[in-house]
Amino acid sequence: MKHISNSLRKYRRVRGLKQKEVAEILGLQSASIISRWEKGQSMPNTINAFKLALIYRTMVDALFIDLSRALKEDLHRKEEAIRK
Repeated sequence: MKHISNSLRKYRRVRGLKQKEVAEILGLQSASIISRWEKGQSMPNTINAFKLALIYRTMVDALFIDLSRALKEDLHRKEEAIRK
């Protein structure tokens, strides 16, 4: 499985929150899912990604900036290929 680069840990720490606190805010039973998200082992679903962005006071794409850039580049290449 590929590691999903993200800035979740950075934004959580800037807000001064612990993984357990974020899990509680999101209504999750365990902080282990927060750990897996931060390690890039899995990704939050769409709703949780938006909730995290709100908790961390940023935009969703800032939480996953490397993924956002890679997707943007890929889509740009595909658009250019279609237009040729």
